[in-house]
Amino acid sequence: MKPTNDLTLEAVRDYYGRVLASTRDLQTSACCAAEKLPPHVAAIEALIHDEVKDKFYGCGAPLPHALDGATALDLGCGSGRDTFILSKLVGERGQVIGVDMTPEQLAVAERHRDYHRRQFGYARSNVRLVAGYIEDLAHADIASNSIDLVISNCVVNLSPDKRRVFREIFRVLKPGGELYFSDVFAGRRVPPALREDPVLLGECLGGALYIEDFRRILREVGCLDYRVVTKRRLSLDSPEIERKAGMVDFYSVGVRAFKLDLEDLCEDYGQVATYLGTIAESPHQFILDDHHVFKTGQPMLVCGNTAAMVGETRYGRHFRVSGDKSTHFGPFACGPAPAANAGDAPAGACC
Repeated sequence: MKPTNDLTLEAVRDYYGRVLASTRDLQTSACCAAEKLPPHVAAIEALIHDEVKDKFYGCGAPLPHALDGATALDLGCGSGRDTFILSKLVGERGQVIGVDMTPEQLAVAERHRDYHRRQFGYARSNVRLVAGYIEDLAHADIASNSIDLVISNCVVNLSPDKRRVFREIFRVLKPGGELYFSDVFAGRRVPPALREDPVLLGECLGGALYIEDFRRILREVGCLDYRVVTKRRLSLDSPEIERKAGMVDFYSVGVRAFKLDLEDLCEDYGQVATYLGTIAESPHQFILDDHHVFKTGQPMLVCGNTAAMVGETRYGRHFRVSGDKSTHFGPFACGPAPAANAGDAPAGACC
């Protein structure tokens, strides 16, 4: 079912389908990926068709580890850069579904689908591209409990009904499945007039979620703990946009969350997690979030939620988790590692 705010949808479709010819037409850095890609991802990105990369408008790199054989879903896949990178990461046994509502963007991805099959040496493409709305994944024929990983790169902010987006995400994820996405967030609620400005909306600013409203929406859909992986403050490069929206602090944030039965606070059960170093692209450490860096072979005392995230998901085979929840020791002191921007970090349950 189509989301209710047709004006917002049309403004977004027009901006990405007709106003923007390439990333050079963007007026701010909000929809520009500033994160350095890990070496194994950078090597795949080098194989991606130039037209696909030229029309890519993401703000991060939500491409996690341990994806071989996985079924992944890219919401708002656009020209397909992340979709095709995922195609290689999941391998020929895996599957990637890309969903987008902008015909011009989806046409670019479709045009180069077979190109990437050949680049990766696959007998047949493992990518399915769907014209549809990220608020209605049932219409895209995506069943409940069928997806291992959902990613999105600077797209959720463009939706007029973000609650429906997150409800759909957690409907289609398998138990233990992961949501890993990058998006623009705001340090305060964006004023209504700015939310309706077509340029601000297209530049991923007008629809930016207030950080605390994001936390509340996740709670509504049953996700009580999410983790911040990366964060940077955005500069409003255009004097006109600065004049309009400079009172709001905007951030590009990488977030991961899991479809798990978690608590709304970090609780101490005396559990210990040890990363085994068995992810080929990350032999020395595993970064869960901005305050959990697991060194290979080094036991780490963790809260119950973190134990579940590394032990009851696809990461479980790469960790040894000791202890259970039979004895409770009270709240767990869990917080971000000291850093220059630590005070800016949006809080999940374990922050």
